[in-house]
Amino acid sequence: MCGDVACGIQEIKSIGLDILSFFIFLPFEVDEKGDMINPSTRKLKRWNRKKREINSLESDASEWRKRMKKRRITALLTALTMAAGILTGCGAGGGESAPAGETPAADKAPAAQESAGEEKSDETDSAGESQAITIWYYWETEGHQVALDQVIQEYNGSQDQYEVTAKYVPFADFKKQLSIGASADELPDIAILDSPDHASYVEMGIFEDLTGKFDVSNYYEGTVNSCTVDGKLYGVPFGANCLALYYNEDMLTQAGCSVPTTWDELMETAKALTTDSVTGLALCSVQNEEGTFNFVPWLWSTGATSYDINNENGIRALTFIQNLINEGVMSKECINWTQGDVMNQFISGNVAMMENGPWQIPTMQAEAPDLNWKVTLIPKDAEYASVLGGENYAVINGGNVDGALDFLTYATSEEKVKFLMDKFGYISADKTIAESQFAADSPYQPFVEELNYAMPRGPLAEWPSVSDAISLAFNQVITGTATPEDAAAGAQATIDGIVK
Repeated sequence: MCGDVACGIQEIKSIGLDILSFFIFLPFEVDEKGDMINPSTRKLKRWNRKKREINSLESDASEWRKRMKKRRITALLTALTMAAGILTGCGAGGGESAPAGETPAADKAPAAQESAGEEKSDETDSAGESQAITIWYYWETEGHQVALDQVIQEYNGSQDQYEVTAKYVPFADFKKQLSIGASADELPDIAILDSPDHASYVEMGIFEDLTGKFDVSNYYEGTVNSCTVDGKLYGVPFGANCLALYYNEDMLTQAGCSVPTTWDELMETAKALTTDSVTGLALCSVQNEEGTFNFVPWLWSTGATSYDINNENGIRALTFIQNLINEGVMSKECINWTQGDVMNQFISGNVAMMENGPWQIPTMQAEAPDLNWKVTLIPKDAEYASVLGGENYAVINGGNVDGALDFLTYATSEEKVKFLMDKFGYISADKTIAESQFAADSPYQPFVEELNYAMPRGPLAEWPSVSDAISLAFNQVITGTATPEDAAAGAQATIDGIVK
C-alpha cells in the first residue's frame, strides 16, 4: 500500500499542481521546498512560517504545541496536516511533519476552550498588547457566571497589562478536561474547582506552589487546609459554605420545644415535632458524595475521622442515624432526597428540621416568603462539627503565574469578595470579611459561626473512593441492610485498602 502511495505521489508531482489540488480537495500549491501553500489564505502562510521555525528547534514537541496553541484553522489546517503527512511518508524533500502520533495542539484542545476564553497567550505581544489570562469554572447558574464576568470586566478595565477571560466547563467534564489539558499542555491559567478535588490535581503536578506568594493568614483554617498538601499551599479559597440546622420556628413553639444543641436534645425535639404528616428531621442521604457531605458532620462530632470509622466513635455516629429511623423521626425516603429535595420537603411543611447549606436561602426566601424559619449550629455529640463546601482558586503551574496572582489579588479584595459572595449565597473564606459580611439577624450569620467548626473532606487524592465507602455505610444503616457495627467494619476495610 505504501509503495502505491509513493508512486502515486511521484506521478502527481510530475503532472503538476492541478492534480495535487484535486487530491486534497482544496486549492493548494507546492513551493520549492515541498510545503503546501494556499496563496489566498494569509493565515495559512503564517502557519507554514511557524512550522518551519518549530522544525528548526530540533522537533521539540512541547515547544511546537505551545506555539501552535489555539491556531484553529478548521478545514485548511486539517487538509494541510493530511497533505504534509503524505509527502513526508513518501520521502518528499523539505517540510517536515509533526512527530509521529502528534496532531496540532488546536485539534487536541479541550472543548472548554472553543470560545472567547480560549485565546490564551503565553507572552505579551511585541506591540505591547495585554497578556491573556484564562479561567475555567463549572458553575451552571447564570447569576454566578454573570457575577464572575462582572469582576473580570472590572479588573480588565482597571489595568492594561492583562486581559482575563473565563470559560464554563461542565462539572461532569471538569476533571477530564483538566486531565486532558495536563497531558496536552492545554490548560488555563486559573481553575476554580470543588475543594475536595484539590489534592488530586496537586498530585498530578499541575498546580503552582503558592506558599509565600499569597497571604491566607486571615482565612478560615478549614478553607486553607482544603488547598494545602504536605504543608504547602496550592490554592486560594474562593468562597466557603457549610452545613447547619434549619428549623421551623412555629412548629418548635407549638410543640413547646427549645432549639436543640446536643444529640439527645435533637432526638427529643424531633420526636415532639413528628406527627402523622410531619417528620421531625431530614438530611440528604443519597449514596454519593452528596450523602457523604451530609453525614460527616455527625461522624466528626463524635471525634471519629473520615479514615478511622470502625471504632466506638464511628459506630456511635452510625447508631444515632439508625435510631432516627427506628424512632420514626426521619424517613427512609431520605436516601432518595438530594439537598434540594430536602429543602422542598421543609418549605412544604413536611419536615420540621433539616440539615442544609446557605445556598438554599435565596430560594427559600423567594418561594416561601411567609415561612417562619431560622438556622442554628448542628447539634453536637462530643464537639461541634460541620463540613466545608465551596471552591478554591488554583493557579496552573507553567501558566502565567504573575498574571494569575495579580487577578487573584484584585478578586479577593473586600469589595469584590462581598459582591461575589452575595451573588453566590456563599460566605467569604476570609474570616475578617465574613465577620462583617452579614447583619446580626441575617440567616447567614449562623453559617459564619459554623465555619469555625467546618473541616474539609480530604484533602486526599483518593478522596472519591473514601467517600464512596462512607456514603455506603451511611445508606446501609438507614435502609437497615447492615448494623452500625457491620457498616463501620465494611467501610473501614475499604478505606484501609485505599489509604494504607
